[in-house]
Amino acid sequence: MERRDGQLRDVLDETFDLVHRVVESHQAALVPEEVGRVRFVGQGTARVEGLPGVRSNELVRFPGDQLGMAFNLDPGEVGVILLDKGKGLRAGSEVRRTQRVLDVPVGEALLGRVVDGVGRPKDGLSSIHAARRLPIERPAVPIMDRAPVTIPLQTGIKVIDALIPVGRGQRELILGDRQTGKTSIALDTIINQYDKDVVCVYCAIGQRGSSVARVIEDLNQHKARHYCVVVVTTEDDPPGEQFVAPYAAMSIAEHFMHRGRDVLVILDDLTKHARAYRELSLLLRRPPGREAFPGDIFYIHSRLLERSTHLRDELGGGSLTAMPIVETEAQNLSAYIPTNLISITDGQIYLSPDLFDKGVLPAVDVGKSVSRVGGKTQLPAFRDVAGDLRLSYAQFEELETFARFGTRLDEETRNTLERGRRVREILKQPQYEPLPVAEQISVLVAVSGGVFDPASLTQVRNMEQMICRAMSRRLPDVSEGIEAGEKLSAEDREAILRMALEACKADPLATTAG
Repeated sequence: MERRDGQLRDVLDETFDLVHRVVESHQAALVPEEVGRVRFVGQGTARVEGLPGVRSNELVRFPGDQLGMAFNLDPGEVGVILLDKGKGLRAGSEVRRTQRVLDVPVGEALLGRVVDGVGRPKDGLSSIHAARRLPIERPAVPIMDRAPVTIPLQTGIKVIDALIPVGRGQRELILGDRQTGKTSIALDTIINQYDKDVVCVYCAIGQRGSSVARVIEDLNQHKARHYCVVVVTTEDDPPGEQFVAPYAAMSIAEHFMHRGRDVLVILDDLTKHARAYRELSLLLRRPPGREAFPGDIFYIHSRLLERSTHLRDELGGGSLTAMPIVETEAQNLSAYIPTNLISITDGQIYLSPDLFDKGVLPAVDVGKSVSRVGGKTQLPAFRDVAGDLRLSYAQFEELETFARFGTRLDEETRNTLERGRRVREILKQPQYEPLPVAEQISVLVAVSGGVFDPASLTQVRNMEQMICRAMSRRLPDVSEGIEAGEKLSAEDREAILRMALEACKADPLATTAG
């Protein structure tokens, strides 16, 4: 019934939008057309004159059906950022107003499609027939229309779901040096939303074309395209298109949120977004500040990420979860853009290059990562199992560092180190293999209960796979209870431990001490 009501509401909204656009077009036809001239063309920008009535963020049209967006509204001229490459554009060329601010198509027609930063198809398929369009810049949802973040967004990654949980409607930053697996975590999270009724929007900002093609191919292979919208700008695209792309992705996501859907937005990455904005600002002669970034660099990201939220039930109860990505240099978390984004978001997942080099994948540094909201949304079974795991794991890492300076350790310390090494081995996870919640819980209960203690580190992976396979087969009731949000009772723990021991005994090599 709710889905039917939502479909009826969509049809009514689309009809209203269509009528509104027709009325606007007739009104525009009655208004004298403003035609200006290009005074100067730069790299990705232009300065035009003769458009006295142009509005901020209004779409303007150049010869060859090329687009631009009014950005600087100065007394004598208008600074325009180009949304196309500006081929053949020169001083004296005509520029015309379109009477509308920059907007993008939204709705079900975009699912499974690849579009550019202004909503034009880039997948070689037919044109997108969306009856509704939304401006890329929209006010954030008022505070009184928001509800607390109460439902978890499962990533399928053990170290995140257990120790750094994310809630639906949260803003969780992913940061780390280049080539440490930031995009891999985002893709695993998208793939894990299969059959969970979560719409995913992946926005690539200034990426290499080969990297974007690989991401799209991975989504195809893991059957994730049908619930995804991919917004793509490559490093070859003009900086103006790179700048508007994440706002367009947010508008596409907001449409689904206001229809009562849960949405996940990946912004990959905001470092390149900040650099594109810096380039545009310097070309348009905006005054530079720290590291040559303009003074409103914080504002462009805060007004973007503030649009993610969880709506009240009376407004549909939809949510928009944002997972922006930012790149650090030489593990410098205190750089300008990373600190800005850390202060805007509700937590961060930090990927350490040192852990990556050691083969600890995903290379999540538990000590430097935090979720300021997700712990309240975490499933009760996770809270029961992972409550002390984060603290004990951090203590193990400190103890391991200290133990390198001495050779004589008491038996209790040696046992703590051995248990910690097995926990670290359990938290490793191959890419594109997200785990269901029940399987994650079974493995964490097993490692906490000492099931892996007799085994060598090389045998842990094999034992983990056996436990995961046995969990849903032997304990279906416990698995369903965990998924339904029930607490993990003492009897459930005992049953999981017995199941884990029996599953590992099926392979004699799995329980042989190393």
